Amino acid sequence: MTTATREDRIELRATKEEKRLLAAAAAYERLDVTTYIMRNVLPGARKVVDRAERIVLSKRDSKRILQLLENPPEPPPALRAAARRRLARK
Repeated sequence: MTTATREDRIELRATKEEKRLLAAAAAYERLDVTTYIMRNVLPGARKVVDRAERIVLSKRDSKRILQLLENPPEPPPALRAAARRRLARK
């Protein structure tokens, strides 16, 4: 496994007590503070992004989407008219 070089910086404000606590925890884990923070924060960040960017469908909704993809409904008249107007502008 290759390790990516960390080149970007993030500034973090902390109280002296918070900084001391992070340094102590990192030392107990035999890590530097940056690695300790990244190992503990990134999994939570991945979960938040995944939850925000993924749509989870029920079985019923999944079936309905597949049915619509296999047998799309006819476009309504308003959509057809809009498409004709769009083509006329070209």
